[in-house]
Amino acid sequence: MYTKFRHSAGFGKRIEYYVIGLILKEGIDIYVPLVDDNAIDAVVRQQDGSYLEIQIKARSASVVDNNVAFFPVINHNTGRLNHEKYFYVFYSERLDKIWILSGEEFDKEARISKSGVTEGKRSLKLNGSKNGKPYPLPKFDKYNNSNFDRFRSERS
Repeated sequence: MYTKFRHSAGFGKRIEYYVIGLILKEGIDIYVPLVDDNAIDAVVRQQDGSYLEIQIKARSASVVDNNVAFFPVINHNTGRLNHEKYFYVFYSERLDKIWILSGEEFDKEARISKSGVTEGKRSLKLNGSKNGKPYPLPKFDKYNNSNFDRFRSERS
């Protein structure tokens, strides 16, 4: 049974803290900025003293089956981000799965909207659906990393 949230922002913030807790549990130093206005939900300090910027995105269990790991309309400003040091953590509550992609990997895998109000924004669909049952797409298995090892090394 899944908890119903009053609104998606509340769910998103709760999952950010859930994922941050999982990262802390792995013994990784992670910090939360007081202001979230640069698409940075957390900062990870690596063993070599450098830092990674983390954006956490989540989908609740209440979304329709075909979209349990669909992350739409992400404003990804490729001009200002250091792709080697910027990461997305995607979490699907229904699939109970975590995927971690660098900014560069996200650019490679995401689809860019060509028109309308979402023109230029990206989306990423990490699941398929068969007979009404959602499943993680195998082509994204390489990004499954629920122990957050990608955040441990000097270079990811």
